[in-house]
Amino acid sequence: MLIYLGFSALATFVATLVLLPLGQPSLPAVAHLLLTVGIMPLIFGAITHFAPVLTRSGAVPRSLLLAPIALQLAGGASVLGFIGEVPPIAFTAAASGTLLLAAALAGWLILRARRAFGTPHPCWRWYLAAVSLLGVALLLVPAMAWWPKARDTLRLLHLHLNVLGFVGLTALGTLQVLLPTVLSTTDPATSQRLRRQLPAAVVAVLMIAVGAAFLPPLALAGALLLSVVVLSLARATLIRHGWRRLFDDGAVAPLCGALAGLLLLLGLGAGHAVKALEGRDSISAFIVGVLLPLVTGALTHLLPVWLLRGKRTPRRDRLHAALRHGGAQRALLFLSAAALLGFGTTAGVWPALLGLLYFVLVLLHALWANRE
Repeated sequence: MLIYLGFSALATFVATLVLLPLGQPSLPAVAHLLLTVGIMPLIFGAITHFAPVLTRSGAVPRSLLLAPIALQLAGGASVLGFIGEVPPIAFTAAASGTLLLAAALAGWLILRARRAFGTPHPCWRWYLAAVSLLGVALLLVPAMAWWPKARDTLRLLHLHLNVLGFVGLTALGTLQVLLPTVLSTTDPATSQRLRRQLPAAVVAVLMIAVGAAFLPPLALAGALLLSVVVLSLARATLIRHGWRRLFDDGAVAPLCGALAGLLLLLGLGAGHAVKALEGRDSISAFIVGVLLPLVTGALTHLLPVWLLRGKRTPRRDRLHAALRHGGAQRALLFLSAAALLGFGTTAGVWPALLGLLYFVLVLLHALWANRE
């Protein structure tokens, strides 16, 4: 399932970067295609993959393993709603179905943590917070239909709770665990940092979301607070490993690039808050500057593990080495694309597409060269 979700996410990235320059369908439709059909199911799958390890508990129920497929169906319905192929009620139906799945995932996380063998790893709380904010964002979808006069305000809340709440908190929590794993080391400060920073991260996301909808200065303060959280992780990683090791590793470089992209996004959001930049451009920058390096970097490390389960083997090592090829260059392409798009230069989509196609070609070549 995880392999399928990884390839689904890559396919939606390709579709997104091809559709963005065309202007049709609309940016909200394209963004929902990526987020609801590609990214959200992958995040659900990743959480169910990591949570048993974090809580030292048993296997995931089969019903929950199939949740990403249901999410893709709901996401497809919402995209069809954006392009007018189904009635508007499809938005409410899709959001309601996704909300039930989010509630099931949150309940399962709490149950697993309570039944954990010993103290569960604090990263599980980041996942719970992310899924909880997703639930709030989903509740706002039917509210938009019932309260059309407040649609723009509710849309802003929905957008920020999704982008920075669900995706952002999941990414920040996972990166603090994944980076040491990819580097084959340990960071004793990770658990303490996760416990200490979660309240600040959640408050920052809420400040940004509420401020974007009602009070821009509050959003600016929230962006500053969240930047402190991101910079704390970046600083700790840089001090522990050094910039050369981070840049030279083809899986770590994109993951660090995602952190840099998140900082760029917060800066662009601040520019939007003071009406110096367009909010629509920040959405495109988020896709190519945060999601692309995050997903490609994570898949660089995780795909060989998912494909070749069990003990570490020379074949898995060869696949890891092959996928790492060009990782730093791809990260630079994604970040440069995000900067261009964030400042309104639509040509920024081309370096992003080049970096993505580069990864796809490396992936296909690595799979072919290391086939049985």
